[in-house]
Amino acid sequence: MNWTMPADLRAQVQRWWDRGLLLAGLVHDEALFPRRLNLKGPTSRELSERFAEVRDWIARLDGEARFYRVMRRTVNHRILGENAVPSEVWVDSLEDALGLIGKQREAERFAAQVTLTREHLPELIPWLGKRPLRALEVAGEWPLLLEVVIWLKNHPRPGIYLRQVEIRSVHSKFIEGHRAVLGELFDLAVPAEAIEPAATGVTGFCRRYGFRDKPLRLRFRLLDPALALLPTGTDQDIALPHDAFARLELPVRRVFITENEINFLAFPLVPQSLVLFGAGYGFDFLAEAGWLREKAIHYWGDLDTHGFAILNQLRVHFPQAVSFLMDRQTLLAHRDHWGVEPRPETRELRWLTSEEADLYDDLRRNRLGDRVRLEQEKIGFDRVREALAEKMSPKE
Repeated sequence: MNWTMPADLRAQVQRWWDRGLLLAGLVHDEALFPRRLNLKGPTSRELSERFAEVRDWIARLDGEARFYRVMRRTVNHRILGENAVPSEVWVDSLEDALGLIGKQREAERFAAQVTLTREHLPELIPWLGKRPLRALEVAGEWPLLLEVVIWLKNHPRPGIYLRQVEIRSVHSKFIEGHRAVLGELFDLAVPAEAIEPAATGVTGFCRRYGFRDKPLRLRFRLLDPALALLPTGTDQDIALPHDAFARLELPVRRVFITENEINFLAFPLVPQSLVLFGAGYGFDFLAEAGWLREKAIHYWGDLDTHGFAILNQLRVHFPQAVSFLMDRQTLLAHRDHWGVEPRPETRELRWLTSEEADLYDDLRRNRLGDRVRLEQEKIGFDRVREALAEKMSPKE
């Protein structure tokens, strides 16, 4: 039996809620109600052949009709005579819709957000109407979020670190933890001239709104004792702000990049070389070091789809970069150490070599197994030393 049941009616109203339609009704003056629900009932044949079931169906609809209105049509049957059968179901008000799906308390919370916002920052009302469910998720922090927006509106481009912001009752970590929402709110409330449009996303948050960014530090090891920067006699493991690193212009021929700290720390000594620890998916700051464009760059990442995606991104800034121990032979030789990649990359990567692209395609299409990956730390250092010996050819 595929007749519409009370649960089906609730599901329809739940979809209104999930689309944000009901909460948006608390923001806008548009007349949302009454609204008609879809209703599928018995055919004339079913009415005569399954009359007992039809009566039960009508009783179930009527039994839960506290939050909706059932309209009927009269059906004349040659055997059963005249019968009033439900033909339409209407929800007459927002209160009824909320009651039907049990969302009154959430709506009250959102209505309080709307009231508070109208009083203090009416320019944010459009955001509440557009993103009501997101607003509801942060309802508990909404008063604090408004305080932060008001503070920045009164102190545009403050030139301080996020944790230096002094607002009573707002913890120093609060802004950092709510950057995504605050960014959307700042864009509506802060003067346009105080916003740097080119800076976007969470990583560009500070620059966009005039806060100071924590200096990004690049960590590297000099692999040639003859090039030591510090007269300490110890391992040359150094971390510098990215702008200081950009000015170094170290007299090296080769730069290795690895994403694993142990591999970084244990990387063997190599003449006229250094190793950088993990740039991950962000090479913008590394690109500021123009002197690196004249060096042989070797990238060593995980042998999986994301490893190739990072290599692909590196080549946007450094086209001369080559992969290190990220080949099919290395992968197949370490089959016993294969793992499973949680969320493989699937997009096209245009900066891979043909051999890399073939292996990447095999990995993303599961031709070698289900989401195969070889983490770089699973490769033994005997193999690392062999690969380095191959790299030290005279032609390089």
